[in-house]
Amino acid sequence: MNDNYRAMNFSAGPSILPEEVLKKCDAEMLNYEGSGESVMEMSHRSPEFKKICKDAETNLRTLMNIPEDYYVLFLQGGGTLQFSMIPINLMTGSGKADYVVAGQWGKKAYDEAVKFGDVRKIASSEDKTYSYIPKFNKEDIRDDVDYVYVCYNNTIYGTHYNEYPDVGDHLLVTDMSSSILSEEIDVSKFGLIFAGAQKNIAPAGLTIVIVRKDLIGKAPENTPVYLDYEMHAKKDSMYNTPPCWSIYVAGEVFKYLISNGGIKAMHEKNVRKAEKLYDYIDSSDMFIGTAAKEDRSLMNVTFVTGDPDLDKKFVSEAKSKGMINLSGHRSVGGMRASLYNALPEEYVDALIEFMKEFESVNIRK
Repeated sequence: MNDNYRAMNFSAGPSILPEEVLKKCDAEMLNYEGSGESVMEMSHRSPEFKKICKDAETNLRTLMNIPEDYYVLFLQGGGTLQFSMIPINLMTGSGKADYVVAGQWGKKAYDEAVKFGDVRKIASSEDKTYSYIPKFNKEDIRDDVDYVYVCYNNTIYGTHYNEYPDVGDHLLVTDMSSSILSEEIDVSKFGLIFAGAQKNIAPAGLTIVIVRKDLIGKAPENTPVYLDYEMHAKKDSMYNTPPCWSIYVAGEVFKYLISNGGIKAMHEKNVRKAEKLYDYIDSSDMFIGTAAKEDRSLMNVTFVTGDPDLDKKFVSEAKSKGMINLSGHRSVGGMRASLYNALPEEYVDALIEFMKEFESVNIRK
């Protein structure tokens, strides 16, 4: 294997990043823009890093058309910490919230929220292994809830909200970790959006929170300081040392996206990639898609052969051909091809060709 070898990486996260961005980060590793130091070594209080952080926020606002009455926060703790920060900061009126549980991460968020108030599950797809997005009516929502919570894209199960959840006049909060920047969204429809960076944005370690300004500043007095959104907003995401390297890479990804047509262009490419793969799965005599067709994700395509041993053989042989991280999540097995923004379309073409070859050799006569 030569030094320039790059596997076709279908990982669900941490996931593939744009090669152009990785090469730029490599070139600047030892000496960022003539500073004589790496971003990894740079003081987060320095003018150089403050500019990196400010530019990243500005470019994200441009990409997502984030209104001025929203804060953009660069935090740590992954999506998991948000499962606690959200109820602590937002469940402060009636002390009630309604949750839609469409996957493991939604269930984890629900389980955490019940520690902080009156939390109800208004819809769940657990009855069919989270293979679909559960439906609910806005009338199902309690009148006085502080917010309604959904996970927008379910990485493990390959499901996605293909239209905005109708919550009426209620505040909508969402985890967009695995779909952010893959499609255009109207930020104003949400009170709070959060996303772990390790899917479409940057290396693990950074969590982005986009929150409407009027929603913060209401945390209980005994809230640990790091868990209070207001503190991070007042300190421009620098209350403590932020995840500097991840913010820097995120900023470079934002520049890359802007220079390559923005989110609209990424979405068009993502649709092409996903449609190719789903079309082949649907025409196959061996492979079976596991997500309900009307709720399929563009980012995470989940499928099986129906034979766990054959699934393992598929993953192993794919790896021998340079296609890695195609195993399904350990909780469900099977296969999962994650098609994030940075994944080239030719990787999908190569995967489909391998699937055809594998099917022709292994199909039961």
